[in-house]
Amino acid sequence: MNEAKYERGSMEYLCEEYLKNNFIDPEISERLGVKRGLRNPNGTGVLAGLTNVCDVIGYDIVDGERVACDGRLIYRGIDVAELVDAAYEEDRLIFEEVVWLLLFGSLPNKTELQEFKDVLESHRALPANFIEDMIIKAPSPNIMNKMARSVLALYSYDENPEDLSLQNIIEQSITLIASLPTIMVNSYQVKKRVYDKESMFFHMPVEGQSIAEHILSSYRADQRYTREEAKLLDLCLVLHADHGGGNNSTFSCRVLSSSGTDTYSAISAAIGSLKGPKHGGANIKVMEMLGHIMANVEDTSDEDEIKEYLRRIIRKQAGDRTGLIYGMGHAVYTKSDPRATILRQKAEHLAYEKGFEEEFRVLCAVEHLGPEVFAEEKGNKEVCANVDLFSGLIYKMLGISCDLFTPLFAISRIPGWCAHRAEEVTFANRIIRPAYKYLGVHQKYVPLGDRK
Repeated sequence: MNEAKYERGSMEYLCEEYLKNNFIDPEISERLGVKRGLRNPNGTGVLAGLTNVCDVIGYDIVDGERVACDGRLIYRGIDVAELVDAAYEEDRLIFEEVVWLLLFGSLPNKTELQEFKDVLESHRALPANFIEDMIIKAPSPNIMNKMARSVLALYSYDENPEDLSLQNIIEQSITLIASLPTIMVNSYQVKKRVYDKESMFFHMPVEGQSIAEHILSSYRADQRYTREEAKLLDLCLVLHADHGGGNNSTFSCRVLSSSGTDTYSAISAAIGSLKGPKHGGANIKVMEMLGHIMANVEDTSDEDEIKEYLRRIIRKQAGDRTGLIYGMGHAVYTKSDPRATILRQKAEHLAYEKGFEEEFRVLCAVEHLGPEVFAEEKGNKEVCANVDLFSGLIYKMLGISCDLFTPLFAISRIPGWCAHRAEEVTFANRIIRPAYKYLGVHQKYVPLGDRK
């Protein structure tokens, strides 16, 4: 170690010391058959559990090979496309119905649904002084961290936080599903005042509103919104509500749940996982990429220009220089992501109505040009647009700050997390404990006085 370069104990010295003793060559994983990221060599996920909650279909296995097929998302045996079609045909907001479906396994009848909505609404308000003590007095520049901390804080307001009975887990789940939107909006208001130096405001929950309506009403100063806006936000909530047991945040929730820990710890961990840009934070990166495209492509109606810019992105010559076309590619979907397809179809009218037609057209171009560029630059790698390609623009069209893009994902996904937690605790009954192979050197203990 060059002592003249860094002082002992400095961060630079400590980092160099770490890197000197801890390098792991990724090629060793391939040689030892280690399934990095819990992925099989053919790109499929390692089978780690069983579930009745959700199925994600993106390919078929034919003679041991992965073959692309049109993507499907199945909630408790019902294709999400059927749920969306029914909601639009009947002009209904259906997120609460999907929450019931994911938690309990069947569609509610009219009486069950109305009573369930009433229960959710009754749990929407936060405990006395919670906003003052947990949110206002401890603001956060990132709403996801504030949400995770607030979920952990709710443990202290629960009379039976450690009770792992199904009845208690369901009750805790309903409380979190109902109250997390309120936590999110209030956390954002405090963030605006403290970090953005803007005025903040708090609205009391309005009786009779759905979760989507409650979010729009409590977020906006005038509390006004259109039916189309509420339906589009409700659609986003529905499409993000679950994505199987293997996605990173749900798996995190199941891992913690398998240890016997409490609901608040498990859900907080899921929020922390979702915060990552490789998971829930991707839609923000899409919007950043869209800004790069519109600033650097002279004629956004010229698809050849857009295609060449995408090629420069892949070659790390443009954008954020990571080589990633954000909103393209998925771990399971290969031919199409049904969520992206549905969002594109339902968002088009509002995009033109609110003056976002150019942005919408550019994302549509990325959707069909991206796979061509990938094929030309990466060989036979088959990719499709994912849900993040359009969700960020939809939130922007709804006037929602990018600070809330990923938190809204968490609001959507908490029913799925809770459904998987109940399943893990009730039926799995074994702590999740994979193995890691030790690659470190073997060395003898050296007395402190003899160390150099």
